Amino acid sequence: MKLDITQTAIPGCYELQPTVLEDSRGAFVKTYHADAFREVGLRTDWVEQYYTTSAPGVLRGLHFQLPPHDHAKLVYCISGRVLDVAVDLRIGSPSYGQCVTLELSAERGNMNYLPTGLAHGFCTYDERATLVYNVTSCYQPDSDTGIRWDSANIQWPLINPLLSERDQSFSTLAGFDSPFVFENAQRAGNTE
Repeated sequence: MKLDITQTAIPGCYELQPTVLEDSRGAFVKTYHADAFREVGLRTDWVEQYYTTSAPGVLRGLHFQLPPHDHAKLVYCISGRVLDVAVDLRIGSPSYGQCVTLELSAERGNMNYLPTGLAHGFCTYDERATLVYNVTSCYQPDSDTGIRWDSANIQWPLINPLLSERDQSFSTLAGFDSPFVFENAQRAGNTE
């Protein structure tokens, strides 16, 4: 599997670009290959996979699960396109409190890999989008939380996004007491 990997400004967070094979019938994209991920030190122990569909103008996030149910996450868009966002919540990280944004699209087939300790969110543009998630821990309602979407200095492309009540009720980044710690293994991109 040819997989171009680009380190983002957040240690351990990568944009992955697989080969997109296209012909008159459509496209083929391999989103996961255990050996290719392992070669670069990315976790491959997915235990849940799910997807969301979102109407135009929707903003979801910024979500994460608290330890011990925190997880690494691989996300990619299978229809439409989204602005995907990661915010570093790991105490001691050189990028603590900073965000990275990537445009993920079905056309490009690119993916965002987030290690544990990062908040995740995204917004749709002017079309419906479907985002697929692979995560390394099962959903735990008592550990599932987030920070406010508008508290991390993110340049969202939406003026009045459609938000859930839950997403509007989260604490701000400044008010969040982070349990996440930046570890040496994560500096190398290996979060196992």
